[in-house]
Amino acid sequence: MTARQRMGWPIGAGLLGAGFLTALYMGIVSIAESPQHAVELFWEDRLIVIPIIVGFGVQMALYVILKKRLFVPVAHTGPSGKLAGASGTTSTLAMVACCAHHVTDVLPILGLTAATAFLAEYRLAFMVIGLGMTLSGIGFMVAILVRERRKALRAMELSARGI
Repeated sequence: MTARQRMGWPIGAGLLGAGFLTALYMGIVSIAESPQHAVELFWEDRLIVIPIIVGFGVQMALYVILKKRLFVPVAHTGPSGKLAGASGTTSTLAMVACCAHHVTDVLPILGLTAATAFLAEYRLAFMVIGLGMTLSGIGFMVAILVRERRKALRAMELSARGI
């Protein structure tokens, strides 16, 4: 694999992950209200929404690095896939919770009034939890990469010594 490909995979995954969350956020509000309102709400909540989006993108990039073993020979990725899934679900739920109060006119038709009220009431808490899950996922994956990098360097050092 070329150096360009090794960089392209994680960057692409990160951009796709961030793009997905952004599209979800903008899409829900745009459908419920208007695209202009979606931009206004995004700007209003930017201090929590942007870190969630960027963090999720970083986490997806790290997941690809681990899964494809791009920069270090990772022997065991641990529960990084499950953690990425849980974090992604939590981030998505946080984005939906943020936007839920904008779709309350539609949700009673679907029988989801109580769920909407709950999500709207605790939207900031869900967003903080989503950000926390994303940051813990990033920390966990970085710890795996650092551990595996140290192992690889030790193995190279021992090999160079002829041990």
